[in-house]
Amino acid sequence: MAATNPRETTHPPPRRTALNSVHKRIGGRMVAFGGWEMPVEYSGIVAEHMAVRTRAGLFDVSHMGEIEVRGPEALRLVQHVTSNDAARLSTGQAQYSGLMYPQGTLVDDLLVHKMADGHYLLVVNASNQDRDFAWMREQNRFDCEVRNAGDAYTQLAVQGPRAPAILQKLTETDLGAIRYYWFTGGRVDGVECLIARTGYTGEDGFEIYFAPGESERLWNRLLEAGREDGLIPCGLGARNTLRLEAAMALYGHEIDETHTPLEANLGWICKLEKGDFLGREALARQKQEGVRRRLAGFEMTGRGIGRDGYPVYVNGNEAGYVTSGSPAPFLKKNIGLAYLPAEFCQAGRELEIGIRRQRVAARLVETPFYKRQHKS
Repeated sequence: MAATNPRETTHPPPRRTALNSVHKRIGGRMVAFGGWEMPVEYSGIVAEHMAVRTRAGLFDVSHMGEIEVRGPEALRLVQHVTSNDAARLSTGQAQYSGLMYPQGTLVDDLLVHKMADGHYLLVVNASNQDRDFAWMREQNRFDCEVRNAGDAYTQLAVQGPRAPAILQKLTETDLGAIRYYWFTGGRVDGVECLIARTGYTGEDGFEIYFAPGESERLWNRLLEAGREDGLIPCGLGARNTLRLEAAMALYGHEIDETHTPLEANLGWICKLEKGDFLGREALARQKQEGVRRRLAGFEMTGRGIGRDGYPVYVNGNEAGYVTSGSPAPFLKKNIGLAYLPAEFCQAGRELEIGIRRQRVAARLVETPFYKRQHKS
């Protein structure tokens, strides 16, 4: 038997969405992300970011995972493992929530869609799908079935102020009747879809779910329908800068198995009054005792970018670290999020970010950094 090299590690090949070849054909720069090969940019992160803020962008987000829960006690399982109150959902409504550990920290963040009584669709992060599925099966002591359904869906996101008008060209479904965080079934260019008014950019828009076999045709038809409105394909780079301007959490950065939703300013998804759920006791205790560290937003006042993992100094002492940081193309500032002791988290506080052995000035600010103007 041949000897093995202990320095060699084998990794499974990256997974690919149904649009992988299309992305490469139109010039997408591909990167490894969460076990997938995904486009990080096409025409440039700044150009794509600005298109979404001012016109519209089209994202392939089919790497996101889908888990279905069906059965007479489907709601009981969803209530047991998540922090928000799924009992409040009407059919056709979605909510942002946390998939919880007993210690009050997060397995993942996710969207819960109520498809019907006894049927829920959970959309989870790409890198966590298999772990989330295994955790839910382990916790399932109820009369329901949990199915790992990611391979059954392509997910596209059309985001930006012109997104509703662009998508409306391809469907008879009245998109104006779909409220924020609601969804419906309908046809888009003849393809049966779930059409949800959700997104991860801070803009208006829709996420549509459909059979992977229709991926290339529907991608091309959306780009064609949106050409005159300035719709362009967008990659994960712009998706990240857009969500950061909107101060939306990213798993593995602002939230993970070491932080609670209360620390991440996500107390609004912790419905302690709904009854027992995984982590409730720990969250109730933390709420009563007081949260000792919190996520805070900052903008650089000195020249530099506070990148992920950089140390944060308050009063000359290291006090925390940056979870996400980058230029904000629309705001034309360098911004970021950081964990700090709660007593330091007041907007206006001056601090410093450690950048390449130098300490560069920054200031805490209110979040979200960017908030779109809703039409009256």
